[in-house]
Amino acid sequence: MSENLAGVQTRITAATRQAGRAPGSVGLVAVSKTKPAAEIRPVLEAGQRLFGENRVQEAEGKWPELRADFPDANVHLIGPLQTNKVKQAVALFDAIETVDRPKLARALATEMQRTDRYLDCYIEINVGEEDQKAGIAPQDADEFIALCRDELKLPVKGLMCIPPAGEEPAPFFALLAKIAARNNLAEISMGMSSDFEVAIEFGATLVRVGTAIFGVRNYSPTK
Repeated sequence: MSENLAGVQTRITAATRQAGRAPGSVGLVAVSKTKPAAEIRPVLEAGQRLFGENRVQEAEGKWPELRADFPDANVHLIGPLQTNKVKQAVALFDAIETVDRPKLARALATEMQRTDRYLDCYIEINVGEEDQKAGIAPQDADEFIALCRDELKLPVKGLMCIPPAGEEPAPFFALLAKIAARNNLAEISMGMSSDFEVAIEFGATLVRVGTAIFGVRNYSPTK
């Protein structure tokens, strides 16, 4: 897996250069969802420190142990968050990339204020306006960003999206970058194993790569 990681890093560097962007301007979120601690450890040992997990309960079973040995590891929640898991999420993660509705935003704001632990927040935009996907509709994005940032005082760092499967991702990446720019948000989390180089071309500052590093996911329960 360390070889896979190095290969992805090389591709990120090349894509960043090709896009005419500054070296180091694109961060890698290694998506470790469904992978056990034993498979994550070699990637940590190879120097990777930023990871993405989809489920609170799964992350709770892995990351306390891993952080005991790698205290500088940084873990983002990149999957949907139920409001009844907000307390655990705020305690465990370093960033929430899936702030996608007012009820969740209010719950996060309340818990962060209660614990004085403020996590970086990314607003998830449903760029394809797909019924089955979470996220704020593009036409509602500005109002929701203002609610989160101005009224609730959440530390909104940027935006996140997952473009529709099977469609050319470039227009959706361009749309996310446009929303980010007009709201003065510097961070854009977009692009996965199959399309992260395109995402970098359109301004991604974080790319979320799992399969290209860890291999095909096993969706059976992990610890």
